[in-house]
Amino acid sequence: MATDRRTLLADTALDVLADEGIRGLTHRAVDRKAALPSGTTSAYFRTRAALLTALVTRLVRLDQAELQSTAEQLPPLRTAEELVDGMSLLTRQRLTGEGRRRSLARYACTIESVRDPELREILVPRENAGREAVRRFLAEHGVTDIENRTHTLLTCLDGLVFDRLVSGGEVPREALEGLVAAALR
Repeated sequence: MATDRRTLLADTALDVLADEGIRGLTHRAVDRKAALPSGTTSAYFRTRAALLTALVTRLVRLDQAELQSTAEQLPPLRTAEELVDGMSLLTRQRLTGEGRRRSLARYACTIESVRDPELREILVPRENAGREAVRRFLAEHGVTDIENRTHTLLTCLDGLVFDRLVSGGEVPREALEGLVAAALR
């Protein structure tokens, strides 16, 4: 739970975005959802752009924490099956509960970032324990173009999450196995 007002408002804005989409994200909607007096959100985030920036910054922090935690839960990745297990865990996290809500918000913000360089800069993929684990795994398996393969693998994984977010269901294990096999070629 958020301990300061700005974090509370950013978390609430994330919820509003997940529930109502980008058009529903207004200062008043955040005030209502947070059960705060009208005008509270605009007092902290004067413009819609400032509110979006706070939301995206919070979203990235939450995503980074999730990726760190997931990487810490897993043993060092030695086999393709272990990598697939880790990817499967991540896709489940991104498609259920709070992870699903963050995914909905993330994709809406990603579309907004096409026209907003500040948002795009905040959303640029960050270094994290998960990305590093994939790099290390590929290096240990003799892959020579580690950066491109890591980027491609994680981008494809993101695409599978997006597909299942839109169409429902889980990411099939076979799809994850195919991504790993392709990365190792």
